[in-house]
Amino acid sequence: MSRSGAVTFKGTPLTLAGEAVQVGKPAPDFTLCYYEGGLKEMKVADFKGKPTVISVVPSLDTPVCQIQTKKFNQELGALGDKINAVTVSVDLPFAQNRFCGAENIKTLKSLSDYKDKNFGKNWGMLIEELQLLARGTFVLDAAGNVVYAEQVKEVAEEPNYEGALGAVRKLVG
Repeated sequence: MSRSGAVTFKGTPLTLAGEAVQVGKPAPDFTLCYYEGGLKEMKVADFKGKPTVISVVPSLDTPVCQIQTKKFNQELGALGDKINAVTVSVDLPFAQNRFCGAENIKTLKSLSDYKDKNFGKNWGMLIEELQLLARGTFVLDAAGNVVYAEQVKEVAEEPNYEGALGAVRKLVG
């Protein structure tokens, strides 16, 4: 399934692969890679037990993606180990690791969908024409159910930070 015109990039309509994630439903599965002394994998099941914030960006090598990642890193830092917080892109795990080290990103774990883009397809966030992820944010409860979902219509614009932050704050009290 594809959703033609689901997002725009600088005004140009683009197609997203897969169905949009629905609030109230279990989070779709994925297998993402990260670098921690070697390549490792993480699945949605690894997040169960704590609320989770998933920040999705096209590439950490672009200004808006960097702003989004830094903002969530700063805002979510106060919640410490009460939550899981990740940023997902198709950047290689090595590049993500380098960016996070250079920018002191410690709250968010960077996860890569470079291998088969299963996150992008399962979560309805893969831009078919660019093979990049669309911009968005998701919040999951401790059981792995989606309680907040935002797919930003214009990929070059920032997400609704307060929407995602408000949703996760309700979960942690």
